[in-house]
Amino acid sequence: MQNITALAKRRGFIYPGSEIYGGLANTYDYGPVGAELLRNIRNLWWEVFVQRRDDIVGLEASIISHQEIWKASGHTSGFADAQVDCKNCKLRMRADHLIEESLDDKNVEGLTTDELDDIISENKIKCPNCGKSDWTKVRKFNLLFPVNLGIIEGDQSLAYLRGETAQGMFVNFKNILESTRVKLPFGIAQLGKSFRNEITPGNSVFRTLEFEQGEIEYFFDPNESNWEELFEAWKKSIWSFITEKIGINKDNLRWREHGEKERSFYSKKTEDLEYNFPFGFKELWGLAYRTDYDLSQHEKGSGKELKIINSQTNEKKLPHVIEPAVGINRIFLMVLCDAYREEENRVYLQINPKLAPFKAAVFPLLSNKPELVDKATKIYKDLRSDLMVAFDDRGNIGKRYLYQDEIGTPFCITVDFDTLQNDSVTVRDRDTMKQERVKISELKKFLIERI
Repeated sequence: MQNITALAKRRGFIYPGSEIYGGLANTYDYGPVGAELLRNIRNLWWEVFVQRRDDIVGLEASIISHQEIWKASGHTSGFADAQVDCKNCKLRMRADHLIEESLDDKNVEGLTTDELDDIISENKIKCPNCGKSDWTKVRKFNLLFPVNLGIIEGDQSLAYLRGETAQGMFVNFKNILESTRVKLPFGIAQLGKSFRNEITPGNSVFRTLEFEQGEIEYFFDPNESNWEELFEAWKKSIWSFITEKIGINKDNLRWREHGEKERSFYSKKTEDLEYNFPFGFKELWGLAYRTDYDLSQHEKGSGKELKIINSQTNEKKLPHVIEPAVGINRIFLMVLCDAYREEENRVYLQINPKLAPFKAAVFPLLSNKPELVDKATKIYKDLRSDLMVAFDDRGNIGKRYLYQDEIGTPFCITVDFDTLQNDSVTVRDRDTMKQERVKISELKKFLIERI
C-alpha cells in the first residue's frame, strides 16, 4: 500500500488534504490525474446505471438537509460508531477496527459497547501508536455533521450535511412520481458527496470525512415482483460493472452476506461485494433489501402520504426497495490497487483504457527540432478534439515513457524523422511495450478501436 500511495502523490492522483498547514486527518485532494480518473469512474457509473437503463431516473438532492429527515431515518439516534481513546497517547479509534486489526480480523459487528470493552480488556489489546494497553471505556459517537443555518445558533437553525445520498431519494419519491412517467418497478439514482465524522486511521481514501457515493433506490411492489429475483439481478449487474466495465481481477473479489447481528433490523438481506485491498478484504459495494422501512419512516415523520395506488386493484401501498450503494472513492482506490504493476525496470498502472486519465501521449522524438515539434503538435491537437491526450517533450524519450506508464496512459505516440518522410508514427503499447508503425491518417481510428 505504501508504494501505491507514494505513486499516487508523486504523479498527481491524490494529495493529503491541507498539507501545507500540517494536514487534516482523513481528508484528501485529487490532483490533475486523479481528478480525470475520478471523473471517468463517475461518468461510467452514471452511463451504465442511469443513461442506458429505461427503469432508472437520476436525482441531485441538496447536500444540506432538514434535521427532521435525519430524525425520521434514525440517523440522529442510531448513526454512530463505537469509539475508544488511548489514555497514554490520545489516539482515537473505532473500537471494532482496533479489535479486528489486532485479533486477525475478528468480526465484532453488532456487539454492544460493553462486549467490545470486554474483548479489548481480556485480550490486553495494545495501542498501534504507542504500544500501551490503557484504553478509555468504549462509547458511541454520532457520525453526522451538524450545520447551523443563518447567524443565530439554535435548534431552529440546525440542519445536517447528509450522511448518505439515499435519504434525498426517499424524500423526493413523491415529487418524482408526480413529475415523471415512472412506474413500478423503477429506480432513483444519485451520485454525489456525503459526509461522516469518521474515526479512522490511514488506508488512503478508503474511508474519509467527505466521500462520494453512487446509490440507487430500486422501488417495487412485493406482490408483483419477487425480491429475491431482483436482488440476484442486481448482484449480476454490479459484478458485471466491476469485472467487465472496469476490468477488475475476479480473484480479488468476493460476496459476503451480513449475519443477523450485523444486518440492519429492517433489512431482510444484505450482501457486500468486497475487494482484496492491500489491507485485506473490505466492503466496496453494498446491496440491501430494505423492505418499506425508509418510506414508512418518512411518511410518519413528515405526515405526508407516500403510498402508490395500484392501478389494477386501486389499493394504496408503500413500495419496497432494494438498495445498491457504492463508494466512488473506493472504486478509485480499487482501480489503483488492481492496476499497480512492478517490473524490474519500471512501475506502471494497467488501468482499463476506458478509465485511464489520458488515452494517449504524443511525443516529438527531440524537443530541439522544430519540424518534429510542429508535426507532433499538429497530431496532438487533432487527437485532442476527440480524446483526452497529453503532449510531452521533456527529457529523453525513455523517461517520458516511464512517466506515462506510471499514470496509466495506454499508448505513447512518437513523432520521429521517418514521420516527416512517410506520415507514420511509432505507437507504443503500455502493457506489452511493443511498438508498431501507424499511418497518421489512421491513428485516431486505431486508438478509438482499442479504447
